[in-house]
Amino acid sequence: MADSNLRIVFMGTPDFAVESLKALVENNKNVVGVITAPDRPAGRGQKLKQSPVKEYATSVNIPVLQPEKLKNEDFLAKLKALKADLQIIVAFRMLPEVVWNMPRLGSFNLHGSLLPRYRGAAPINWAVINGDKETGVTTFFLKHEIDTGNIIYQEKMPINDNDTAGSVHDKMMMLGADLVVKTVRDIEEGKVEALPQSNDENILKHAPKIFKEDCRVDWSKDSDSIRNHIRGLSPYPTAWTEFKMKNGKKISTKIFFAKADDNTSLSPGAIASDNKTYLTIGTVNGALSITQLQLAGKKRMTIEELLRGFDVEQLESVF
Repeated sequence: MADSNLRIVFMGTPDFAVESLKALVENNKNVVGVITAPDRPAGRGQKLKQSPVKEYATSVNIPVLQPEKLKNEDFLAKLKALKADLQIIVAFRMLPEVVWNMPRLGSFNLHGSLLPRYRGAAPINWAVINGDKETGVTTFFLKHEIDTGNIIYQEKMPINDNDTAGSVHDKMMMLGADLVVKTVRDIEEGKVEALPQSNDENILKHAPKIFKEDCRVDWSKDSDSIRNHIRGLSPYPTAWTEFKMKNGKKISTKIFFAKADDNTSLSPGAIASDNKTYLTIGTVNGALSITQLQLAGKKRMTIEELLRGFDVEQLESVF
């Protein structure tokens, strides 16, 4: 091996990153430090909560740094003292050059798409929203422009018709962890030949951050587009709509899953239900049957659970 036992610093915060860190540890890679988000208040008691990455790192006795600012001189000194040969970034934040350019072998990122498709903050969501049948993971070396560095490796995976952003996330998390380990092994052995990303406008797509208004369902669209929109935002940040009551009030409702109802024809936003087993909403070219939802202030439930305690005849339409 040309460069065995590399000193690795790992950067990440959520559950998605934990699997990659765990895979590195279980494959005996020399992770000498972890960088993650500071502890934040959470829950009703607003007690400080550690990130999932910190929880795992401390459980296996890896030193953890939690900088508020990545250009802080004290943090940079501590990072330099770790003497990393290589940095690995999985679901972290944008890094300044002084950080990503510090290791002698550079820094590589794991991204949840087949770059250059879906550069940006929400690649999994947008792939499902757009009805893609395939996605994947990419490892690439960091450079100035976000998500544009030279590609090391990619692995593809299918998006099935009933996949949600959540199920794609979970499958991609495992696929990505394997690819991170493979990337490290080949960097150790001097096998990596990273290639520039394509600039073909037919391939390039962006995956910007998703805001609340982006999640609102537009019932004037076709059934496939609406269903993909719901799948691509489930379970988070979640598609939503408003039911209009006959008394004029509106109920904000999150929708987690819907299926096509080919036997029903309704005008966009119109509602049909038997008050027991189904609630169907019209679209421009058909209807969708809502199967999992959450009324404001209530827990997530199936449509059958909702209809046992809710009189759907109070509803007038969906906006």
